[in-house]
Amino acid sequence: MTTQIKNWIDSIDNITKEAIEGFIALSVEKMHLKPNAETWSIAENFEHLITINRTYFPIFEKLKNGSFQGAFISRFPYFSNLFGNLILKSVSDGGKKKARTFPLWEPKVTEGDATVLERFQNHQEELKKWIIELVPFFEKKTVIHSPANKLIVYSLEKAIDIIVAHEQRHLDQAKKLL
Repeated sequence: MTTQIKNWIDSIDNITKEAIEGFIALSVEKMHLKPNAETWSIAENFEHLITINRTYFPIFEKLKNGSFQGAFISRFPYFSNLFGNLILKSVSDGGKKKARTFPLWEPKVTEGDATVLERFQNHQEELKKWIIELVPFFEKKTVIHSPANKLIVYSLEKAIDIIVAHEQRHLDQAKKLL
């Protein structure tokens, strides 16, 4: 296992641990409490992470089974570097800039759902398994596209950086709601 993969796995484990330890004792009502109409609840933050990360899984599956078709634009390193760096920067800003998400990634939480942390924990295990299975594609410097738009391309490695940074961003947002 490379140092980078170990770092991703460790980060995912730390985020999961912080989420469970920080929020498991909260009542269902507090998990779903929204300070205002524009701010997501703690539960919505975790549901959003599950939702967005899962949209990558069909891409990962296609890579694994050899059916992935990269966008034409992915052949130009300039674009994959540009888009990857822009997106990583936007999710790594410590939550300074609020950003709207694509409708595809809006959290759909059922009021009173008490299972979001358990589902998040299970999801994190699935994400780690994918990272391990994708090792050959990291080695090949594979370029993928965003699940939201095939013209937004970045390296698979950058995609995992984005996923992990995005998770940290939403964990921090959830902590601020306490």
